[in-house]
Amino acid sequence: MNSASPAGSSSGPAADNNLDGTATQADGADTAIEGIDLAAVTTWFAEHVPAIDAPLHFAQIAGGNSNLTFLVTGANHAKAVLRRPPTGMVLKGAHDMGREARVISALDNTPVPVPTVLGSCQNNDVTGAPFYVMDHVDGTVVDHRDVAERFAPEVRAHAAWSLVESLAAIHAVPVDEVGLSDFGRPEGYVTRQLEGWNRRYAKTSQVDAPAIDEAYRLLTAKMPPQQAATIAHGDYRLANTIIDNHGTIAAVLDWELSTLGDPLADVGLLMAYYDPDPAMIPPEVNPTSADGFPPVDDLVARYAELSPLDVSNVDYYVAFSYYRLGCIVAGVHARYLGGVMGREATETELTFFADQIRGCGRAAVDRLSAT
Repeated sequence: MNSASPAGSSSGPAADNNLDGTATQADGADTAIEGIDLAAVTTWFAEHVPAIDAPLHFAQIAGGNSNLTFLVTGANHAKAVLRRPPTGMVLKGAHDMGREARVISALDNTPVPVPTVLGSCQNNDVTGAPFYVMDHVDGTVVDHRDVAERFAPEVRAHAAWSLVESLAAIHAVPVDEVGLSDFGRPEGYVTRQLEGWNRRYAKTSQVDAPAIDEAYRLLTAKMPPQQAATIAHGDYRLANTIIDNHGTIAAVLDWELSTLGDPLADVGLLMAYYDPDPAMIPPEVNPTSADGFPPVDDLVARYAELSPLDVSNVDYYVAFSYYRLGCIVAGVHARYLGGVMGREATETELTFFADQIRGCGRAAVDRLSAT
């Protein structure tokens, strides 16, 4: 049941997740691996991660539209994980490896389960882009219903409780004590997010989705005051964690969107992914649709027990998450149409993206209309 899964495999509702494609350097052979300069990275490892002996073997374990993640195995069987941006088009401000390495390092020795950063290279000289290396955490990334069903129902339930407890632990971290007081602008988080996503959507969207515009209007009109400013993960969900055989969260992954902000935005996103509108994630794909996972309202109640925050207006943050996800998919859809994603999307894929955008807009409006 236990599979070595050192990094999250899914970056959003429209992510192109490639778990099957691998590339390795066998017996020191000069095998081409996209995104890795074998000679230069091997030299860098010798200087910065000497516990892993050359020759190095690389296996890509996550890719597509997200960061590229490689399992690195040394000749002495020691393992580590390397993360770098995708090799294609990278949006300004996205895929910031230095930022991700910084927050993970800051959270080491806190109650938040994270890998240990072993080294960081913040220039393009070694392999064409910044990257960092973290230790390998053994466990499973539960990113699909089929994966969830490998575990007993009681393990799935434990994973859900551990998921929400780890989120509360993130929000309880004292940012001053861990050196993250300058990690973002703590106030006005949702306002900035809404304005930013509205600009991107207006500039790039090529789908007629009036519900997205209506969701923006309602989100702006009904915005609650921000109760606190904490570390906000920005993409918190089961698929961005590693669980052990008992269901305990062994590591929280994919910190590239993290900042200081409104913690309830993380709660809303967790809810949106945990119990999603079928337009966003069909039940046959959604891992938390498997038997044994407790109702989403029970998770919110558990979070409320662990947090001083008032969660009575959490539906607003679920709606905000749907709106944001709809804008993200609109950007992916537009980049495919513009021919900058490295391949052409099929008509089926383009239709799916368009349906997701509209579905996220409708789901956001429905939540807001009920508040």
